Amino acid sequence: VGNDGMDQLTMFQKALSMGGHPRPIDGIVLTKFDTVSDKVGAALTLTHLTGVPIAFCGTGQKYNHLRPLSVPFVIQSLFS
Repeated sequence: VGNDGMDQLTMFQKALSMGGHPRPIDGIVLTKFDTVSDKVGAALTLTHLTGVPIAFCGTGQKYNHLRPLSVPFVIQSLFS
């Protein structure tokens, strides 16, 4: 995720603006969030640098594994 995620976010925002869509990105969907401890740093970086919240995170391979980000769950996962 890390730098790749930031690069993808920047490129996507640039593509939107070049395509005539003046509205900026207003939420992030973070996929492959099944290993919380490995992804939290990247998630914090993305939200800090862009000011855009993470709206959903994917914890598996199916649509029903896409869930709203739960900050208490992330914190609990880090300390367990």
